[in-house]
Amino acid sequence: MRNRFLMAILSIALVTAFVVLNWAAITAPTTISLGVIGFEAPLGMVLLGLTVLLLLVFVGYMAVWQGQILMESRRHQKELQGQRTLADQAEASRFTELKMSMLAEFEKLTTQLQQTQATALRELREQTNSLAAMLGEMDDRAKNSPRGGL
Repeated sequence: MRNRFLMAILSIALVTAFVVLNWAAITAPTTISLGVIGFEAPLGMVLLGLTVLLLLVFVGYMAVWQGQILMESRRHQKELQGQRTLADQAEASRFTELKMSMLAEFEKLTTQLQQTQATALRELREQTNSLAAMLGEMDDRAKNSPRGGL
């Protein structure tokens, strides 16, 4: 960008030097014909005016073009930010969904563990009661046996 700016300044300086050095020829009046009409005017001034007008049109066009590029760039930036926000929200939603799924699975496993513990405890009590009954029965048999004990 800096090189282009320097080239533009150098070009303007060269044209200005040319105009200053040839001012007498540029301002010399001559007959200018436009096909239908003719008039007396300095041809150099007319051409210089047309060149300046063309330069101003070009600078205006470049300013409008740069403005459009900046507006489009901002629009793209806003769209990208919106997409980034949507992606972040989707990711957060997935994490929340995963958390809820894991909590549900933990609750399910906890329930199964409690049921297994309750079943094991019940079976242990039943086995204990059965064992106690068997021991009681064996004790009764031993007391009631003719030998009076072991």
